[in-house]
Amino acid sequence: MNVQQGRSSEDLNPIAIVREAKFAIGDVVKHRIFPFRGVIFDVDPTFNNTEEWWLSIPEHVRPRKDQPFYHLLAENEESAYVAYVSEQNLLADETGEPVGHPQAPEIFEAFEPGRYRLRPNVSN
Repeated sequence: MNVQQGRSSEDLNPIAIVREAKFAIGDVVKHRIFPFRGVIFDVDPTFNNTEEWWLSIPEHVRPRKDQPFYHLLAENEESAYVAYVSEQNLLADETGEPVGHPQAPEIFEAFEPGRYRLRPNVSN
């Protein structure tokens, strides 16, 4: 967190203090616990889903809301799907392999080991 010169952290609006996301659009990541990986296509600075969705996660593994959440084109051995995952549950995928999600070519134009390049005409 950055504190502006001459001001204490109590003087700052807490909404103005935003953590930087660890991952970026196009990064290939894997889940820390569950066996899936994916490519990030959008990032929320903090939790931005329904309370019902959040409460459906078992309390002992429920993530904090005050962290970045990532929208992934995800895949596991059985299927491809869209996932919404907290930063605390993601790790960089070190396989160097592309993601086989069928929507990836619609959003990304090229794959370089570990990350995709966004198509110029795609915006979030």
